[in-house]
Amino acid sequence: MKQSYLIIILSLSLLLTAILSILAGKVWISPLEFLSGEQNTAIIFELRLPRTLLGIIIGAALGMAGAAMQGFLRNPLADPGLFGISSSAALGAIFSIFLGLSGFWILPLFALLGAALGMTLLALLAGRSGSLIIFTLAGLILSSLTGSLTALLISLAPNPFASSEIITWLMGAITDRSWNDIYFTAPLVMIGMIALLCIAKMLDALTLGQEVAISMGVNIAMLQYLLVIGIGFTVGASVAVTGIIGFVGLVVPHLMRPLTDEKPSSLLIPSAIAGAILILAADSIIRIIPSASELRLGITMSLMGAPFFLALLYHMRRRLV
Repeated sequence: MKQSYLIIILSLSLLLTAILSILAGKVWISPLEFLSGEQNTAIIFELRLPRTLLGIIIGAALGMAGAAMQGFLRNPLADPGLFGISSSAALGAIFSIFLGLSGFWILPLFALLGAALGMTLLALLAGRSGSLIIFTLAGLILSSLTGSLTALLISLAPNPFASSEIITWLMGAITDRSWNDIYFTAPLVMIGMIALLCIAKMLDALTLGQEVAISMGVNIAMLQYLLVIGIGFTVGASVAVTGIIGFVGLVVPHLMRPLTDEKPSSLLIPSAIAGAILILAADSIIRIIPSASELRLGITMSLMGAPFFLALLYHMRRRLV
């Protein structure tokens, strides 16, 4: 399918999904009720519209980050969480809760600082060698370290309320978010996505092999730094306001890859749009499920993503046998 046609179809699908997200909920709002009722108008503009826009931003960020990472590592099983930046951001947010400093702007700022420290440490561990193996191992080390520190903070939580708040936040959700969350997240995600789009052609060259890419003039070290910046801002800003929402960066590029020419540069924008559609669809399903309390989005994505991952792994194993 041509790139332009695919983007148009995905954009129209995103528009329809966004409308569904605005109208869906425990109480459905029809377009006629929206136009005639002041109360419903308040519900939409103060509650559902910010939630929908934030879902679009987060989904686009995670979808593009996953496509970029799979293109860089040339591994279809790669996920943005592999670099450890999402767990670094989560560690920063958890540290603020641990200290009892979980005010509106304080927790996202701590999360962003955690992502920045994770980006810096990752760059220092990877060095300037440009080795994909060293870079991947550095990400695994960072992910393991931040995961261990997160578990330590949970075990040392000063009271049961703090421990419960940490665990709830780690589940990930876009519930009860406001316009301020969008003002905080959107600029940072935009910076990250621009950085990822800047390396799109370099990722195409990297598919031919690292040596060939270097012979074509690709600076692998610079590519790594831009990738770290792009992943750091997209994933770090997303985690800062929603907690950890997994599997979007893994699932979406796989769904979009057969519809493109399979070049990393052709996959970035479609994955961003499809990621937004996936988050909005999952969040809409959560809201209409009859239950006493709303299921967390992070749990829902894990329930959807884990079977997909296992099926993908099984399919790849059969191809190798």
